[in-house]
This record gives sequence, structure tokens and C-alpha cells, in this order.
Amino acid sequence: MTPLHHLVLSALCLLPFTQGEYISTRSCKAYPSSSDWPSPKTWSQLDKSLGGRLLTPTPPGAVCHKGWPTYDPDTCPTAKEKWKAYEFHTEDPVSLIYDQYSNWTCLPDPKHPCSDRGYPAYVVNVTKAEHVKIGIDFARKHNVRLVVKNTGHDYMGRSVAPGSLSLWTHHLKDIAHHKGSFKLYNSKTTIPGDAVTAGAGAQMYDVYASLDKYGRTLVGGGGRSVGLGGYITAGGHSFLSPKYGLAADQVLQMTMVTPSGKVLTVNEDNHPDLFWAMRGGGGSTFGVLTSVTLKTYKTPKILSSYWTIGTDANAPFVHDMLAYAVSKFPSLADAGLSGYARMTPRIPNPTPAPGLPDEIGGIGGVFTALDVQDPSYIDKLLKPINETLQKRWPGAVLFTATTTQYSSFLEWYKIYYDTGAAGESNYIVSRLLTKESLEDDETALRDALKAGMVPSGGMMLHLVAGKGVRDARPRGGSISANPGWKKTYIHAVGGQSFPSFNRTAEVQAVENLIRIWDPVRKLSPETGAYLNEALPFEENWQRTFWGSNYERLLSIKKAVDPHHVFWCFPCVGSEGWEQEADGRLCRVDKLDLIQSDTIVGV
Repeated sequence: MTPLHHLVLSALCLLPFTQGEYISTRSCKAYPSSSDWPSPKTWSQLDKSLGGRLLTPTPPGAVCHKGWPTYDPDTCPTAKEKWKAYEFHTEDPVSLIYDQYSNWTCLPDPKHPCSDRGYPAYVVNVTKAEHVKIGIDFARKHNVRLVVKNTGHDYMGRSVAPGSLSLWTHHLKDIAHHKGSFKLYNSKTTIPGDAVTAGAGAQMYDVYASLDKYGRTLVGGGGRSVGLGGYITAGGHSFLSPKYGLAADQVLQMTMVTPSGKVLTVNEDNHPDLFWAMRGGGGSTFGVLTSVTLKTYKTPKILSSYWTIGTDANAPFVHDMLAYAVSKFPSLADAGLSGYARMTPRIPNPTPAPGLPDEIGGIGGVFTALDVQDPSYIDKLLKPINETLQKRWPGAVLFTATTTQYSSFLEWYKIYYDTGAAGESNYIVSRLLTKESLEDDETALRDALKAGMVPSGGMMLHLVAGKGVRDARPRGGSISANPGWKKTYIHAVGGQSFPSFNRTAEVQAVENLIRIWDPVRKLSPETGAYLNEALPFEENWQRTFWGSNYERLLSIKKAVDPHHVFWCFPCVGSEGWEQEADGRLCRVDKLDLIQSDTIVGV
């Protein structure tokens, strides 16, 4: 077995219920059926203290399985269809968008068994900070594993854990607009300009729509279902980031509940270390965010261009063409554009016709410019790119661009929000790419992009950084998000899906994303990756996700959570714990885990 294979196997042991022999001194969190698990009476007392807000969740796929109280063969087909949409998982207290993180224990498919072993044992349906405090205090007192779920829009699987108590913050949705200025709590500081305070469970579309009534918007995510809590605590990129910075750069103040159960309001003058750590250090680590106050901006008029560059997939220059196009992204960003693009070397021609190739290779997406007066502004920027394409490959490259003006950010967002796909088994991988890595060596760029497209047959390129992120001036002077963002122009994302219940295919997918994607990492070796959209099993993940900020984050984690109330992977301070073969979370320094060569799903 190769060293890489050993690494992948070890990493996948963090997922629920890997089979293998293990020896443990059981310095572990309490777990269902273990002697230290709280009694039914104790759980009942917790429910009473919460005013009846403690849920005993049924697996969301159980509607398709006989023997479960929610079984309904007439509803099952609808559940199977909705399983593919983000919204289904958002509204369920335990479900996540990717199936492997619950170990496929209950999919909406009667051909496979259904168990609740991949999900939390209990869920606190949070509607106020006091509910979070009660849940944290209970978990700390009874040594129960604690997780936090907001919307389940979590590519890394941190929002679910077997045999845990989950804090479901989805219903923290209050939104309040502050006109003119905002005074910090317990401080003499008043910050000029409009702001908004929103609950951690508020979702992007709802926040955008609320602010649009006042002619305002904010730096927010591209997906309608994304919740503020997990988005802000990881840093948060946006179409507006190239002008204003990351979402975490916009934070004025936060309300949170610490691992000790204290409800705190943190800002530059109160608990500044926590204020720094919560803006990029990750969720479910330093405490639970319950609300956040952010800068808002006058909603811009959007000039938007939907563009494509394509050629015959069999053309020998496909990858050269793609590399040239991508190499121009930094200059477009410097000219004020932001956008998303998808690149692929080979797909079926979406508009087949006589004389046209059956398959095409190319790149296409959306570019936006804010508050420009010239409706041809984007077209003028793209014109020299098309001229070079036609000069280098005469008559062989098709370039199209359709430009539309929108009166507000919300009007544009209603059309171009990220739809995404859920209800599958998939890992993603990413890298933050600098201007130099994109412009200095087109051959190296071509080879890296070619390799990066292999696992999934394509790559997403997010033009969401540049000058605005580099020059951002957050409150308190800095944030804890990966400092590699300061040099970034493109957030590049790939991935690979694999069949459910197939550990061999899963291991191969992870190996591919580690090995095949390595040229992309080497293209920009010092930047790392974006915490919320990445491969959980990155080697040296501490540096990859937080760079030089990791040591300070770790010291804050140790100070604020000495009893290890919060644990997730890959998260700050997670090195001291590991999930055992039976799903229980145990201390690494008292664990001798002996895994077999084959990992088999349960």
C-alpha cells in the first residue's frame, strides 16, 4: 500500500463508522449505548429547560423505509426528487447536502438499509441565544459531543456527527437595519454608515431582499440557501469582494455563546481576540455565532455579461486556449470585473447542428461591473481577448457575449444565484491563485489547469478577490481568514463524485484530488485554500486553510475551550481528537487505532 493510500485511509477514518479493530483507553465523549450516556430522564430534563425545543430526529430518508414512523410510499418519490435540492436539506434538522458525511446510513432509497447511526441523537431547535447556552452547558456537563448545523450547506461535513447533540441555528433569522451609523456595544465607538444585524440562520436571499427595501446590499454569498453563520466565520467570498473585501471584513460586531456558556457581544473593544478569531477562524470552534452586524452599501447597478469561448474538443490547442483566457482574469479584475466561470475540455455540444463538432471544449460564465456608465464597458474589455483568440487560432474559436443591465444587485441576483447540486456523494478541492501564478507562465498555467480538470472533467473559477480583498481595512485591523486571500485573484474549485456505499471509489476520489490536483497547488504554493470550499483531507491543512494565522487561532482555541466542548474536522484544535470505528470521538493521545487495509461502509 502506498503512503498516499495510508494517508487517505487515515483521513477517511474521521467519517462515521469505519470498520476495523481498535484498542482504546476510552478517554472519549459520551456515546449512545455507552455507560456514560445521559439517561432518558436527563434528556427529558434538558427538553423541559428548553421549553420543549429538544428534537429526537428521524433520518430524513426514512420516509422511504418500512418500519419507520415517517414511512410513506406515496411521499417517497417526492422526497427522492427533493433530495437533490439544497432547500430540502436546509429545512431538515440533521441533513447535509453531501451524502457521504452521514455515511449513507439512510438515503431515500428502499433498496438500501436505513439507520439513524449517521446522525445526531438529539437536536436543539434554537430560536434564541439562551437555547444555545443551555445546549452547550448540557454538553459540557455530560461530556456529550456537540455539533452545530445551520443550513447544511457544508461541503466539509462539519455540521453532522453520529451520536451527538446538535444545535440547529437555522431559525435565528431576525434582520434589523441600522440607518446612518452603528454604536458598538459597551464602547464609545460609533461607526458611520448604514449597517444590518442579522441572525446566524438568516439566509442570503432573505438578507439581500430585506436590504433592497432600503436601497442597500452587503457582501454576501452566491447561494440563496447559504446561512450567515457558517459563511461569515469562514471568511466569505462574494461577487462584491473585488470592490469591498471578504464578508468577514465587513463585520462590526458579533453575538456568540462561548464553550463555557457565556453569551458575549464581541467587537474591537470587547473580547478582541474572539472578535478576530470568529472572522475567518471557522465555525463550531470558538463558540456559536447567534447574530452579526455588518456594513451595508448602496446597492449598485449591475452591468452583467454572459460570455463563452469555445472550440472543437478535438482541437490540439484546447488547453492553450483555456490557459490564455484564464491568464487575462487578473487584468479584468483590476479593471473592476468580478464573476464566476466554468471551464471544461470536453462536453457534448449543447447546440448540435450540421457542420458543428459533436463535442466542444471551452470556458464560459458571468462577468459583472458595478455602477459603470458605459453599457459597452465589459464588451470593450473582452474585445482584445477575442481579437487575440482569433489571431492565434483563426476561424477555430467561437466567442460570444451577451450584456444586460440591472437596476440593483437583487435584480441581478434573482437570475444568477448559485443553484448547485445536493443529494450526491462528492468531494471538492480548491486553491487560491495569485496574479503571478496566472500571468507569468502560460505554459505552467496550461499544464496545471489541464491536470485540475481531470477528476470532474472541469473546473470552476471564481473571480472574487483582487484589489478589494487586498486593501480591505476590517475593524480591529485584521481578520483571521487565510492571509493568502490578500494575494488572490481566482478561487479555483474542482471536485469528484463517486457512487454511494463504495468506499473503494471514495478512497480513489480523495487520492485523485490529492495527487492529480497537485499541479494546481504548486501553481500557487503559498496561498492555500478557502476553508468552506475545499478538500477536508488536505495535507498540512492547518497551513492550507489559515496560513500564518494558525498559531494564534490555536492559542485562542485552547484558552476559550479548555474542556474541548467543540470539535470538528478540519477545524482549529482538532488535532487532539479522532473519531473511532464505532463513531465515538476519543482523545488521540490515548488511542491506538489499528485499521484494516479496507474501509467498508456500514
